[in-house]
Amino acid sequence: MKLCIAEKPSVARDIAKVLGATMPKQGYMEGNGYCVTWTFGHLCTLKEPHDYGPQYKSWNLFLLPIIPNNFGIKLIPNKGVENQFKVIERLVGECDEVINCGDAGQEGELIQRWVLQKAKCNKPIQRLWISSLTEEAIKEGFANLKPAEDYKNLYLAGNARAIGDWLLGINATRLFTKKFGGNKAVLSIGRVQTPTLAMLVQRQKEIDAFTTEEYWELKTNYRDVIFNAAIDRLKTLDRAEKGLEYLKQNPFEIVSFEIKEGKEKNPRLFDLTGLQVEANKKYGYSADNTLKYIQSLYEKKHVTYPRVDTTYLSESLYPKIEGILRKMTFYQELVAPLLEAPIPKSKTVFDDAKVTDHHAIIPTEIPPSQNLSREEKLVYDLIAKRFISVFYPECKISNTLVEGQVGTIPFKTSGRQVLEPGWRAVYAKDTKEEPTDKEKDKEEEQTIPEFAVGETGPHDPMIHQGKTTPPKPYTEATLLRAMETAGKQVEDEELRESLKNNGIGRPSTRANIIETLFKRKYIEKKRKNLIATQTGIQLIDTIEDELLKSPELTGEWELKLRKIESGEYEANQFKEELIQMVTELTKKVVDGKAKVFTLHEEKEEVKEKKKKEPAIKKELQTWEETKCPKCKQHNLIKGKTAVGCSDFKNCGFKINFEIFGKKISDKQLLDLVLKGKTSKLKGFTAHPDDLTEGILLLSDNFQVQIN
Repeated sequence: MKLCIAEKPSVARDIAKVLGATMPKQGYMEGNGYCVTWTFGHLCTLKEPHDYGPQYKSWNLFLLPIIPNNFGIKLIPNKGVENQFKVIERLVGECDEVINCGDAGQEGELIQRWVLQKAKCNKPIQRLWISSLTEEAIKEGFANLKPAEDYKNLYLAGNARAIGDWLLGINATRLFTKKFGGNKAVLSIGRVQTPTLAMLVQRQKEIDAFTTEEYWELKTNYRDVIFNAAIDRLKTLDRAEKGLEYLKQNPFEIVSFEIKEGKEKNPRLFDLTGLQVEANKKYGYSADNTLKYIQSLYEKKHVTYPRVDTTYLSESLYPKIEGILRKMTFYQELVAPLLEAPIPKSKTVFDDAKVTDHHAIIPTEIPPSQNLSREEKLVYDLIAKRFISVFYPECKISNTLVEGQVGTIPFKTSGRQVLEPGWRAVYAKDTKEEPTDKEKDKEEEQTIPEFAVGETGPHDPMIHQGKTTPPKPYTEATLLRAMETAGKQVEDEELRESLKNNGIGRPSTRANIIETLFKRKYIEKKRKNLIATQTGIQLIDTIEDELLKSPELTGEWELKLRKIESGEYEANQFKEELIQMVTELTKKVVDGKAKVFTLHEEKEEVKEKKKKEPAIKKELQTWEETKCPKCKQHNLIKGKTAVGCSDFKNCGFKINFEIFGKKISDKQLLDLVLKGKTSKLKGFTAHPDDLTEGILLLSDNFQVQIN
């Protein structure tokens, strides 16, 4: 018997269906020589300090640093986790071979390896590595299973990352809390979290320290075109007025007139960060929510694996592109011109050398149905249009540059015209979001007539008064880009691509880091802007060690983790470096002077927590995004008295809101549909056997019964 272990039940069902393992059992599916079981994401975690000795239960400055001889793992303390692990452990003992069907990435590899390690697996292990959950991709993956040994370095990198985060997070958090927290606050420090906060604090300080200054510029209107004086801004109105007088006494003369034709490159395909940036800019979605929407689209088989950091496709995908485009019937108008000729095979799209574990995010050949949420539809639209646009021609433009002078003062202006829209045609009907300053400048570029060098004539000079503006606060979009490039401001796509290896955090973890900063009350959101709170600013001011808060140094650690993944660096060396750093940091802080860390806005925090309680309830999965447990084809819909399959005529599945005389809450109904049972309930008044309490179960024929 071959045992397949997937990362979640929904993926296990997809795999089991393809393999013919259709017989449901407790915690797994069986059939056709296969058993298919699942984890719930992480079943295991690194042991906590108190697991290494009771003395570590209390936080004591003089027991730091805590450095275990060997890092152990343990099951996450949860009854459901423990029960599922027992199922996996038994099946591992009974099978002939294990097929690791975990998420095809570093975190997925770590999750599965820890579980197999805990289950003392000594059976041969193979690895399923797929980029989408379509039936075709799963079949192809099983036809090309890889030896688990091929992914050993991926596991070593994931394990080193987890140990590194533990060493720094546990020790530095206890260290700073005991030294500076004054028994009032936990000061949370993290390998990626702290340098990210440091970037936000640095920006906040630049904004707070900024002094607005007035300036004056000279402009003139010649033949209905505005020209700007090509000189430094003037600091006083007096100088500007003297300049204006001078301009009035001299005619305008054209010194040069140049038209250059150019091209605007197609945008890149999306990696996860690029998608999160675009969804934040266009729709205001948080990085965390965008990750949830794209993960849902992946599990519904509409897009490829999302947790990727490349914007390229592997060359082997080229033959499939036309088929995917043909299936995108909703975008027929945009796709039709592409299908009239062979799809271009450009090195800016297809490049094996630039593809790591997975290729960029693209649609699959399975188009979405109407059952998607509004947010999922919009995120899918971003991916679909980006995918179509990369195969369009480049946008052809003409840039006009005109230079003139009035007496000895030089002037210039520029204009830009789209000659052939190319890929921009894909976005022609899109509603424009708020333009950036650069885009505003482009929009304001003028239509420029033909000028002749040497021509002169009257003009209408003027003074423009302006004010200097502070640096812009980070938004989630700009913070994600800054994390990707370790704080460097980079516009150029190719340069940004080359800096990714030194970015802080990984694409899949950055959203969680930002959410953690919100939860800790180190940052807050004002409209789209991310603002460092006084608590966040004070925490960064308390940390004197640059190693903890430098994006560049954290980026270097990230590069080492990637080198472990590619086999160029030893995981043990990375661990030893962090142990040395934590040891030195502990000595420096313990020996140093203590500062008083005062918590700000404590009362407001309590209020906010109260306000946020109901918001957690709203996060319940909606019926419209829940699959019918019976037919597994259609989603559920909510009626007046019951929730049922949207294809009720053919499927027949429904559950009433009132069961055996008791009104059932949405949360309890969701448990019944998703887990097959509720928690223990009381208050049934109309059960045929007069049962008044018990657990509601869904029977094999999808009827509700009490146990």
